[in-house]
Amino acid sequence: MFDARLRPLIDPPLNAMGRGLARAGITANQVTLAGLAIGLGGAVAIAERQFWLALALVIASRLLDGLDGAVARAGSKSDFGGYLDIVCDFAFYVAVPVGFGFADPANLPFALVLVACFTVTGISFLAFAVLAAQRGLETTAHGEKSFFYNTGLAEGSETIAFFLAMCLWPGGFWLLAAIFAVLCVLTVVQRSLAARHVLKRGQ
Repeated sequence: MFDARLRPLIDPPLNAMGRGLARAGITANQVTLAGLAIGLGGAVAIAERQFWLALALVIASRLLDGLDGAVARAGSKSDFGGYLDIVCDFAFYVAVPVGFGFADPANLPFALVLVACFTVTGISFLAFAVLAAQRGLETTAHGEKSFFYNTGLAEGSETIAFFLAMCLWPGGFWLLAAIFAVLCVLTVVQRSLAARHVLKRGQ
């Protein structure tokens, strides 16, 4: 929901850093994989109940997630880079609630529900992207992307905000997970209605 609004604010500094990394010979895929490794480290820290360390690692991971696109724009973009980025993003999104499930058995039901909701939300996102590509639909609302990004209530910014809140208030994971699961379900409904409207226009 806030991703498109934040792009004009975060893109200029990210692009400047991305140009510097590209000049240093660092590739976008290297940044993507580094972001995933740090993010998975954050999930392990959560499982070990090292929540302040997890907070720092999650922030660092998402900074790199923003930087990989900037490095690609400064160098050369590739379809594989876009594929790798989305796979690493969803691996990270799933790892964090799994970490909370390991941290406290009482969290496990809520972690499972949240992972399931992430899965369905991701499917709604990617299914629309595939059909949008077939119809030649494009958008730059979320910056330059490898494929169509359909807006929803629960996007990257909201996900990271909830993850940070969970690290700051681990005892409230169950409540935050329940709230975000509802937002994910509403996002699936929202995207499905949008897909029905857009995709039926060409029939």
